[in-house]
Amino acid sequence: MDENTLIDLAKKGELDAFNQLVLSYQDMAFNFAYRIMNDDAAAADATQEAVISMYRRIDTFRGGSFKAWFLRIVSNQCYDNLRWQKRRPSVALEPETDDGERFDSPAWLEDDAPKPEDQLERTELEAAIQHCINALPPNFKTVFLHVDVNGEDYETVAEIIQSPVGTVKSRLARARQRMQGCLQGFRELLPEIFRLNSEDEDD
Repeated sequence: MDENTLIDLAKKGELDAFNQLVLSYQDMAFNFAYRIMNDDAAAADATQEAVISMYRRIDTFRGGSFKAWFLRIVSNQCYDNLRWQKRRPSVALEPETDDGERFDSPAWLEDDAPKPEDQLERTELEAAIQHCINALPPNFKTVFLHVDVNGEDYETVAEIIQSPVGTVKSRLARARQRMQGCLQGFRELLPEIFRLNSEDEDD
C-alpha cells in the first residue's frame, strides 16, 4: 500500500494505516531526536510525544513530503522539551556510553577496526562531535543534523524548516564552519585529513 493511501486511511481514523506510517519513520525520527536531546530516554519521550501529536494533527496534513512534515513535528517537540527542561532544573546525570548503544555517525567517522584502543578513540571522537553539535544554535543544529547526519537533500530540509533553500545552504555553511572550529579543540582525536595544520591556523 503506497504512502498516500496510508495517509488517506489514517485521516479517516484507520489505526493500522497510521501505525504503518509511524513504522516507516520511527527509527529516523528517534535518531534525529537523539542528536538534539543527547539522551536516549529524552529522545524516546520526544519521539513518542511527536507521534501522538502527529496522530492528533494528521487531518491538517495538506500534501507534500510527509517525512518532512513529521520531522518538523519531531524537531518542534524536541525543542519544546528542552525549553521545558531549562524551566525545570533537575539533578543532572553523568553522561555515559553504553556498549550496545547505536551511534549513527557520518560515513567519514566509520571505523571497523576491532581493536579496543581503536574503539576507545572512536567513542571519544563521537563524544567530541556530539559536544560540538550541542554547542550549535538550534537553527544551525537542525539543518546540520538533517543534511550532514541524516543525509536529507536541501529541498526536503527547506520544507521541514519552512524556509528557502538558500537559507538552508547558508545555515549549513555556518554550522559546518562552527563545527570545524569547535573540533579543532579535539584535534588529537581527528583523522589527520581533518586537522588544521599550523599554516591554516595562522591564516
